[in-house]
Amino acid sequence: MFGNEKMKKLVTNLCYLLELIAAIFVLAGIIISIIGLIPCVGEYWNNRTEISAFTDFLEQVLAVVIGVEFLKMLCRPNSDNILETLIFLVARHMIVVTSTTPMDDLISTVSIVLLCIMRRYLKVAKDKEKRHELDDKSMKESIKTIIGG
Repeated sequence: MFGNEKMKKLVTNLCYLLELIAAIFVLAGIIISIIGLIPCVGEYWNNRTEISAFTDFLEQVLAVVIGVEFLKMLCRPNSDNILETLIFLVARHMIVVTSTTPMDDLISTVSIVLLCIMRRYLKVAKDKEKRHELDDKSMKESIKTIIGG
C-alpha cells in the first residue's frame, strides 16, 4: 500500500514538472510572437487604410493574448483562467474568421454570454464560500475569547 501512494506522489510530481516545462515553452513562444509583432505594426501602419490590414494585425495580437491566457491557465489552473481563455478563443474566432454564417455568429455570441454567466456564477459562489469561512473564523475567535476570558 505504501508503495502505491509513493508511486502516485511521484507521478503527480512528474506531471507538475511536465506542466512547468510546457509553460516554459509557451512563454518562449509568446516572447518570440511578441518580437514578431514588431514588423506587423509597421506593415499595419503602411496599409492602415485597408480593413484587411487591421484584421490581419488583430489576428496576430489576439494569438499572443490567447497564448498569455493559456500560460496563465498552465501556471494557475483555476476556473477563472480557464473561462477567460475560452472567452478569448471564441472572441478571436468571431473577430478574425470572416467567412462565418449568421448561425456561427449566433452560436459564438451565445457561447460568450454563457461563459460570462458561468464566470459570474463561480465568482459569486467563491465569494459566498469566503464569507462563510470568515464568519466561521470570527465565530471561533469569539468563542475562544468568551471561554478564555
